[in-house]
Order: sequence, then structure tokens, then C-alpha cells
Amino acid sequence: MDRYRSASSRTAKLIRTGSPSNPLPQVFKGIALFTPGGDLVYCIDEQKQSRWHLHLCAALQEALGLSEPPHFLVPCYSATIDRWLDPHTQQLQTVAEACPFVLKYQSLLNALFGTDVVWQAIDRAKELCDPDLLIAYRQQFPQLWQDHDLVLRYEQSIVAPRNGIDPPQAVAIEPAAPQGYVFRLFVSGQSAATEQTLQHLHQMLENLLRQPYTLQLVDVHKHPDQAERDQVTATPTLLRAWPHPVRRIVGEFEDAHRILQILAAADGREA
Repeated sequence: MDRYRSASSRTAKLIRTGSPSNPLPQVFKGIALFTPGGDLVYCIDEQKQSRWHLHLCAALQEALGLSEPPHFLVPCYSATIDRWLDPHTQQLQTVAEACPFVLKYQSLLNALFGTDVVWQAIDRAKELCDPDLLIAYRQQFPQLWQDHDLVLRYEQSIVAPRNGIDPPQAVAIEPAAPQGYVFRLFVSGQSAATEQTLQHLHQMLENLLRQPYTLQLVDVHKHPDQAERDQVTATPTLLRAWPHPVRRIVGEFEDAHRILQILAAADGREA
């Protein structure tokens, strides 16, 4: 199946059914999480909270009957959009970014978020998206490589009709408790040292943690709001955002076993 035609056809279905059914807010943040097969779940939040990636994984788990939430999708099959009002010009500003694997769904993303923008590639995803590693999950999650024509809005589902059959009535999805770990690595700009640190941490977590996890890279120059929310004042900082309580390590990350003891601990002091 040609993926571009599939995305265009699905966009047409969405337009014909009038989705998204709820009016879009003027300013919001949104996230879309795709599967390798082309299904997706998304969220729109005018309050600009940043807590949905694991919830979207849980929604996919419920909708497709997966054995566990597919956290490995987050770095490689996600797209984010931020729309705000410039206080100086009073003009709407939009930043829309998508991982390289989902850039082909731009028309669908614009239909979902009510925009008409060119989505930019998230370069940092390349280091986390090893094709051989991703395909290794196919045996465990075969449903993710199938196309179910699923377009699911978090908190309210919108399923595109298939083969002329009307979709089931939309139902509310209760937020699920996140599972696994969420880490954020705060850096100051992109450099060879940043790439080396990211690669080192990724290998450490893969080899030693033995638990589902998401590792997000945050450039404090591009996302100062995230650094402020997480109270990050120096770089590099590695933050365990989930589970609570929050843990952080500032500085070098050479002692892998000590870092894992701190990040995986149930309680204790920050490093």
C-alpha cells in the first residue's frame, strides 16, 4: 500500500466526517503518535500541559489490544505542534515538528490540528531511531505494523469509517497511569559532545535498565519553557520525569551503575 495515498485518503475521510468534531482552540499544544502501519492517536490541549506521550501509548495499547504500552514509538513516530499568540505583534505563531518517519502525513496532521503549515523534521530523532532496533519490536507488537484506519483523539475517539461502514459512537478514554520510565536530557545546543552523551545514555539505558522507557532530548535554547517547568538551571541535566518523585543528575554521566541506582530508586536525594 502506498503510504502517501493512504494518508491523503484518510484526510478526505476526516474532512467528510467533519472531524475533529470539537472546535479547535486558538492557542494550544498538540501531539500525534503514529504506528508503523499508519494508525494514530493525538491530543489537543489549550492549557499547554506536557504529559501526554505515555497516555497516548496507553490509548494505543487499549485500542489495539497490545500486551503493553508501545513506548518505543515516542522518539520515532511522533509529531508536535505549538500555537501561541505573540504578545508583541498579537499574531498567531506556530511551530510544527515531526519525526522523519511521519513527515509524509503532513496533510493529515494539518487536518487534525486545523493548520496549513509545513512541518519541520526533528533531527534529534535520527540518533534514537535505529531501523534494526525498531523492526525488532514487530514480533512483539504485530498490530502496530497493520493499518486499521484508526484515528483516535485522546479523551474522545474519532475513528474514520472503513468500507462504507459508519464508525462506532465516540467514547471517552480515561487517562491511564503511565508505565515505564520517562527521562529528559537537557542540553545547551547541538554539538558532537551532545550526540556522544545521548548515545552513551541510550546504550546505558538499553543495557542496564531492562524496563520500558522514553528518552527525550530538550535543547534549553529552543524550549526554555520546558527547562523552567522542570527547574533546570544547568546543562547537561538528566531528569527522570516519571515515575515520581522526580530525579535529576547534573554534569557527567560516566558512572553508569551509579546513575541507574539513582534514576531507578524509589526515593532518595537528588544528585
